[in-house]
Order: sequence, then structure tokens, then C-alpha cells
Amino acid sequence: MNTIFQVPKPVNEPLLDYAPGSRERAELKAKLAGLRGQIIDIPLIIGGKEIRTGRTADIFAPHENKKLIGRYHKAGPAEVELALKAAAEARRTWGRMPWHARAAIFLKAGELLATTWRQTLNAATMLGQSKNPYQAEIDSACELVDFYRFNTYYAERIYDQQPFSPSGSWNYLDYRPLEGFVFAVTPFNFTSIAGNLPTAPAIMGNTVIWKPASSAVYSAYFLMKLWQAAGVPDGAINMLPGSGAEVGNPVIDSPDLMGLHFTGSTGVFNGMWRTITGNFSKYRGYPRVVGETGGKDFIFAHESCDREALKCAIVRGAYEYQGQKCSAASRAYIPRSVWNGIKDDLVAQVKGIKMGPAEDFTNFFNAVIDKDAFRTIKGFIDFAKAAPDAEILAGGGCDDSEGWFIQPTLIETTNPKFRTMEEEIFGPVMTVFVYEDGKYEETLLLCDATSPCALTGAIFAQDRAAVLKAEELLEHAAGNFYINDKPTGAVVGQQPFGGARASGTNDKAGSLINMMRWTSPRTVKENFVPPVNYKYAFMEEK
Repeated sequence: MNTIFQVPKPVNEPLLDYAPGSRERAELKAKLAGLRGQIIDIPLIIGGKEIRTGRTADIFAPHENKKLIGRYHKAGPAEVELALKAAAEARRTWGRMPWHARAAIFLKAGELLATTWRQTLNAATMLGQSKNPYQAEIDSACELVDFYRFNTYYAERIYDQQPFSPSGSWNYLDYRPLEGFVFAVTPFNFTSIAGNLPTAPAIMGNTVIWKPASSAVYSAYFLMKLWQAAGVPDGAINMLPGSGAEVGNPVIDSPDLMGLHFTGSTGVFNGMWRTITGNFSKYRGYPRVVGETGGKDFIFAHESCDREALKCAIVRGAYEYQGQKCSAASRAYIPRSVWNGIKDDLVAQVKGIKMGPAEDFTNFFNAVIDKDAFRTIKGFIDFAKAAPDAEILAGGGCDDSEGWFIQPTLIETTNPKFRTMEEEIFGPVMTVFVYEDGKYEETLLLCDATSPCALTGAIFAQDRAAVLKAEELLEHAAGNFYINDKPTGAVVGQQPFGGARASGTNDKAGSLINMMRWTSPRTVKENFVPPVNYKYAFMEEK
């Protein structure tokens, strides 16, 4: 086709509010009722075929932990081998497909998700991951639509980057897919991440083996069906739920592995990286390793801060989606003069948070994801209850009788190195350290040195000099740094997301930086009039 294709300039998908009486509210409630009324049997999808292994695990709604909503089949080494073959076969056509054709498929996926598939993914995320309608809407609808629109646009911009060609020759870059498949490993907490990590490499022509988190297979299945509806060909993306040992180990052991796109715990990522390093002799080249891992995200207040904005940022930043965000605030540094003025109202706000099932739209706060998360978070709370240098000001209750419910918990400590100030919890626990007025810079340095993670952080100050000092002393403490805003809620195209140190490779999901990782450029030079005599002018006598 004789044309130069241009992806439509992307705009962020508008957020629906689900107000009483709205059309979207009625549609979402109907979809929730429909999904609750069935138990979905979820197969593996390899080469476009549904495969049922008979080795299954049940899926329960986290906020109603006896409500069975699905059952998924687990993959093992035999199914991994099938997926490796399917990915290799699909690569012959998918990688050679014109880039604009691949882009069209994912632009279509975005439009389907923005319209007819919107409430299916929202309802699946609410039921399977216990998100309220607002948290589901910003995740499984808006952010994922944005990924598809912006990533295809970034792909065009990459392909458009071409070198200079002097007279007599033509230079160009051929942006090839990687020489093998990409392994995408996705977490439970964001359907948008599960929908982005396999598709970003696929947009650039790579085939993908995808292992979704076991606690989010429910929404993952609907993502796979969305991609099929959009026209993703068989084998381009293969879904293999299962254990890390039975799926991850044989995948990483394959000589065809050429990329890892990961979001999850720092420990798991470190282990995978070590294994990949040990396998260099069997790979065709050096696999691209991209990971976003842990966070111990902070809110830091200066004496000049807007106190109402600070309180709002703490409540939203720490407790939205039960604190189960990589970016969730879990430690705060507040000067004594500010703390004395906000403490009582902040405690009252936290105690007033309404908790319950995701299907009840009046609830701000729902359940944590599963039994293991419940036990881990409860362990941190029990530790704080027994500690002489900490006090629980709000929350602290844990109830697993009907769902995995843990109250939003606010702790005050006199120890800046208290366990809940240092360790990632991944739950609704915020710890406040009150520092003395006048010790701003000293405490900034303390904040920087307290955690090995460096994902997100926020400074609250009206004094511009204080803001500048925080930017300077916390330069490497956060890959996403917020001024007078909560440290959560990055928007595709506005705040590219990722951190460094123990928080990952900082390859910024939802940006051109990330998309560049999934291509291997080849430089091509064509000489229109090549020389025919090897001798140069300097070789002449006269």
C-alpha cells in the first residue's frame, strides 16, 4: 500500500463517574450480576487454542471468600513446550506483518475496551481483585485504553527516527523484533499492567508467552478474549497461568528467550535475573530484562504545607485499593507543628472510611487479594501492636470470616527505622514519623536512606525553596516524584511510570522509552554509485 501511515494522536480516555442514575452504573451493575451468576472455566490459550489440563485451582471473590466465581487450569512444562512452538511459529508472520497492521489491531482493542468491552473488564476486576468501581474504571478501562493508543503512537515515532543520508547514499534503520520471544509476567493488582506487559512487546512485532498472576487469572482471561476479538493472531500472545516453578523455570530455560517484561516482587525479579544471567551461554543474545518491582513510597511534609491537601493525599495515597499499589504511600514524615494540627482530623477520616464488598458502590475500601496477603499484612499490624515505639491510631482490625478484610490502619512511631517504615507491606498500613521543626534537611536525608526502593514519593510544601531542596536531596529516592500531590495515579502520556534502585529498571511503562526495549535496530546503507577503484587520492605521486 503506497502511503505513509500515521497513528491518530492519542488523548487520554475520559473517566466515567458511575453516579446514581447514570447509564454506565446500570450497565456495570448488570454485568456484575451476570458474572456473579456463573462459574467460569478458564483454560490455557496456546496458539489460539483453549487447553484444559485438568489440574485446576478455584477462584473466589476476595471480599466474599466463599463465593466461587471461576476455576482455571494450570500449565506445566508440557504446555510450556507447546507455547514455545506456537510463539516460534507465529513469529514468522507476526514479526513480518507491516507495523501499521499490528498497530491497527491494538487501536481496535482500545476502542473495543472503551465501548462494548468496558464493563466486562471492569466487572471482572471488581469481582476477581476486589476493586471499587472507581478504581476499576481508572485501571481496567481508562489506563489500558491509554496504553493501546499511546503505545501504538510511540511505535510510529520510533519507526520514524531515521539517520541522515548524504548525497549518493541512503541510510535507514530497520526496527526488527527481538530474535526470540518475550516472557511477560504480570501482577494481580492492576488489570492495566496485565494488559500492557504482553502487548507492548507484541506491538513491536514480538511474540509473547504470558504468565498472569494466579490471583488475577479471572480478569486475565477476559483480556485474552478481548485481544482475540481485536484480531491478535493465534500464537502471538499465549496465556499460561500456573506456578512460577512449573511455568517460569522452563520458559526462562528456553534458548529462544530474548526478553522479560515483569512487574512483581523484588525478590522474584532478582531470582529471575540471576537465572537469566546463568543461561547466557544458551541464548542467541542478551535478553532484554525490564522490571518494575517493590516500593516503599513516602509522603514528606514541610512546615509550609497545605494541611488539608496533605490529609487528603495520605488517605487516598495510602488506602485506595487497600494500599495494594506499587505506588501506594506507606510512610510519612511530618513536622511536629503540622502533625499537632492535623492528627485528630486525619485519625477521624481514616476511622470513617467505609469498608465492604466491591459490588456495594458506597464502599471506598474493599478486601485485600487473598489469604497469603491477609496473613502477611496482619503480621505487620500485630508487630506494631506489640511494639513499645509505635502506636496504632486508627484501624488495626483484621477479619477473614467473610472476606479478606483489613481495616485501613494508621500507625505513629517514634523510630524512623521502625519495621513498617522500612519494609514493603503492600496493604493498607501507613506509618507516620513526626520530626522536629527545623530538622527538614536532616529528615530528608533520613527518608532517602531508609528504604532500598525508589519508586514514588511526594513532597508537600508551599515554600519553593523547600521544594527545591527536596528535589535535590531526594533526587534518586523516587522515579515518580510528586509535588503537592499523592504519590499514586500516574497517567499514561503524562507521568511515565517506573523507579530505580530496588524498584526496578526504570524503563517507564507507557512511554517511548519502554517501547524501545522491544526492538533491535538494524542499520542499512545503500550506496547508489559505489566506487570501482580501491586506490585513494593520497596514493598518487603528483
